[in-house]
Amino acid sequence: MTISNLKLGVDVISAHNLLPKDGQGSSNPFVELCFDGQKYQSTIKEKDLNPVWNESFYFNISDPSILQSLNLDAYIYNNIKATQSKSFLGRVSISGTSFVPYSDAVVLHYPLEKRGIFSHVRGELGLKVYITDDPSIKSSTPVRDSVQSARHTFHTLPKRDNSEQPKHTPEASLPHHETKYVVNEMKAPEQIPPKLVHTHSGSSAQPVDFALKETSPFLGGGRVVGGRVIRTDKNSSGTYDLVEKMHFLFVRVVKARELPTMDVTGSLDPYVEVKIGNYKGVTKHIEKQQNPVWNVVFAFSKERMQASVLEVVVKDKDLVKDDYVGFVRFDLNEIPMRVPPDSPLAPEWYRLEDKKGQKIKGELMLAVWVGTQADEAFPDAWHSDAATHIDSSAASSALIRSKVYHAPRLWYVRVNVVEAQDLVPTENTRFPDAYVKAQIGNQVMRTKPVQARNFNPLWNEDLFFVAAEPFEDHLFLTVEDRVAPGKDEIIGRVIIPLSMVEKRADDRIIHSRWFNLEKPVIVDVDQLKKEKFSSKLHLRVCLDGGYHVLDESTHYSSDLRPTAKQLWKPPIGILELGILNAVGLHPMKTHDGKGTSDTYCVAKYGHKWVRSRTIVDNLFPKYNEQYTWEVFDPATVLTVGVFDNTQLGGEKGSNGTKDVKIGKVRIRISTLETGRVYTHSYPLLVLHPTGVKKMGELHLALRFSCTSLPNMLYLYSRPLLPKMHYVRPFTVMQLDMLRHQAVNIVATRLGRAEPPLRKEVVEYMSDVDSHLWSMRRSKANFFRLMSVFSGLFAIGKWFADICTWKNPITTVLVHLLYLMLVSFPELILPTIFLYMFLIGIWNFRYRPRYPPHMNTKLSQAEAIHPDELDEEFDTFPTSRNPDLVRMRYDRLRSVAGRIQTVVGDIATQGERVQSLLSWRDPRATAIFVTLCLVAALVLYVTPFQVIGALAGIYMMRHPRFRYRLPSVPVNFFRRLPARTDSML
Repeated sequence: MTISNLKLGVDVISAHNLLPKDGQGSSNPFVELCFDGQKYQSTIKEKDLNPVWNESFYFNISDPSILQSLNLDAYIYNNIKATQSKSFLGRVSISGTSFVPYSDAVVLHYPLEKRGIFSHVRGELGLKVYITDDPSIKSSTPVRDSVQSARHTFHTLPKRDNSEQPKHTPEASLPHHETKYVVNEMKAPEQIPPKLVHTHSGSSAQPVDFALKETSPFLGGGRVVGGRVIRTDKNSSGTYDLVEKMHFLFVRVVKARELPTMDVTGSLDPYVEVKIGNYKGVTKHIEKQQNPVWNVVFAFSKERMQASVLEVVVKDKDLVKDDYVGFVRFDLNEIPMRVPPDSPLAPEWYRLEDKKGQKIKGELMLAVWVGTQADEAFPDAWHSDAATHIDSSAASSALIRSKVYHAPRLWYVRVNVVEAQDLVPTENTRFPDAYVKAQIGNQVMRTKPVQARNFNPLWNEDLFFVAAEPFEDHLFLTVEDRVAPGKDEIIGRVIIPLSMVEKRADDRIIHSRWFNLEKPVIVDVDQLKKEKFSSKLHLRVCLDGGYHVLDESTHYSSDLRPTAKQLWKPPIGILELGILNAVGLHPMKTHDGKGTSDTYCVAKYGHKWVRSRTIVDNLFPKYNEQYTWEVFDPATVLTVGVFDNTQLGGEKGSNGTKDVKIGKVRIRISTLETGRVYTHSYPLLVLHPTGVKKMGELHLALRFSCTSLPNMLYLYSRPLLPKMHYVRPFTVMQLDMLRHQAVNIVATRLGRAEPPLRKEVVEYMSDVDSHLWSMRRSKANFFRLMSVFSGLFAIGKWFADICTWKNPITTVLVHLLYLMLVSFPELILPTIFLYMFLIGIWNFRYRPRYPPHMNTKLSQAEAIHPDELDEEFDTFPTSRNPDLVRMRYDRLRSVAGRIQTVVGDIATQGERVQSLLSWRDPRATAIFVTLCLVAALVLYVTPFQVIGALAGIYMMRHPRFRYRLPSVPVNFFRRLPARTDSML
């Protein structure tokens, strides 16, 4: 945006349910806006508690650097005509951190706030607040008298539609803004003093080879001791203090001039070779150009260099043998060192020399320096440790370089198909069997058929889609007539660009619209003529930004914020990830007769995906790349995956052109202590058709720094998902469908980048197959459930031992404790809470000192049957032979039958409880009602302590007073009727 034209736009839309103030059950409301010393006012709406203004105002922004500290105040007043004064109806205060560009702005309905403790307000005010730099927009006329101005006529601009949106440059030109209703200023990251804490490798029930291992690497800022980086390098800036500092020789080849011609025709097709030892990087050749421009950076790892001379050679591309033009030579001992924040080294012109060392015509512009991975040129450079030793062109480096991706913001498209009017079928002798088909890109949905046949069908059905910004697709709606089975004819269609659809961030009602249907009539093969007729379609269409678009499994997510940026809250912390190295990787392909891998890492958190550079032909790759993310909710998960790059040519892996998954790690942010550096070696575990395999180990460094502890603690009291998920919830089927659509859209968008993040990578990182059924997952979840209830089972077994007097001394002590609690019932709850407090304090010393990781025992991946593994890896639909499918189907029926029996038994017990007072069994209900009356009389005249003491002692009575037959209450309960008799 242009700072000089920067303005704050405020669209005053409407108000709702205002407080009457004129003594006649109504009010004369108007809105007064105050910002940065400027004051504007809307028109007055006479006797209206639900006024609609649709007026726009524009404020000058005097100093954009302090925009976040300014507030926009909107006051609603009632105009009192008799006294030419005003009375307060409510106010809204919006912080500068919630101002967003016009393209991101949506209408929000803010609840009105009180001005004082004795004021009484109610209602909401709808505003659209945004920043614009459109030079054609002029500031509004300011208010001159805050009391008399109620009668003043102000200059307002009509509300523009989406086609007149001002053009904005990317948001990076403005200060970064986050939105919330009550804004807390973001504090600087905590400066935590070094503190030595005893750590240990986490114990696990799974095999040692699959367990997490703690490491103590020497990182860029110093040695990791006790979860802190003890800084030993005083020259370290701290920017890359979670990775090992690596030195690279950078060579920037900018351009050349006045190169001599080499061919007989007088032409030259120059390219540059950068050689040091056995490593060689090559630029692309430029045809017939004596003044070529390349602007390519080469990076050579210093730890692998065994030469002392760098040669930069200019050659001429030829069909048979490339001609030698000239070279520039550098002594490595004389190359300068550069460490950010030092300024980048300016390139210089170097005169070319021939093979004899004589100066020749032509110059080459170069910059040569030694730096680290903190250098700005590092991400886009061609890397020697990411290429083969023989030859590698800079043109192919796009497939191996590191990259930061930003996933698109996803919106739910809600299409409410209400009805159609005056449909004209192809056959006038019948009523149309009409339905509506909606399509956005590859997403297609249809309404249900209408039972009542007429020319004005009514559906009133919601269809949901997922769309990504920028909105490139259109919403296609076609009304079709089912003439015969498998034969549908189009009655009419409507095309709506998604860029014109209204956005909303809350649950306000979207007004419906009638759309004229257009009927395409074929004129000839190459042309379609649109014929308008009287048929119409009634719709409500909106882009819902108040939801969190679920692109991952429902059990975890890396971002719980809504789509609309205006609902975002300030970050509560910073997550730093250092991808150090991998060891012991399994070879994924063969090269020159030996097994090897070309690996890269992908990390995903929130909307930001990162990809490390590909390390070619190395089973022990060193990445040493560091990335950071803003954290908005601690209940989120970071995912890091390792993949083998199969796009580099040569011999492919067994999976063809798909990048092969090597393993992944998931880490929940809430399990990390604030400020501590976690350095661990994570096993890369993958489930194969032959069983679980360890594919290697990935060394990571993690640190979560909290920027606002009160905000983070406050989040624990907030709902996990945005408000719209609870106000307008989706069904389970809708969530599965929308999640699948979201993953496909993200994979398509990220696949367009350079280098592309391939679809199989996005799907593996997003766990798209987590909802598919497998015997292994079913058993794992069953044992998880048993583990959760194991505490209750243990308590039940302990109480059974008490009742059977298995240990008489313990039983007597329990009797005494029980009688004491019954005598003093006010001590029961304090005793329970004190007991839980003591357990929590006792468990503090045994708290986990390591992040969670993949567990093979928990996943039931160690002892899984081979046939169950084969069933899990079967395609959907199945590709196995019918006999095997029949056997597996019978096994599934057996397991499902047991589950069905358990669910039925639980339902039976609940129905028996309901039948106690339903008179379904009149004799049983009469007995129960009589017993209730007797119990009420007895409890009325008997102290509670006596009843409680007798009941407890009866439950814990000695075995000699017990009978093997069931008790009277149990016999009575089992005789009660359930609804099983009515089931077929």
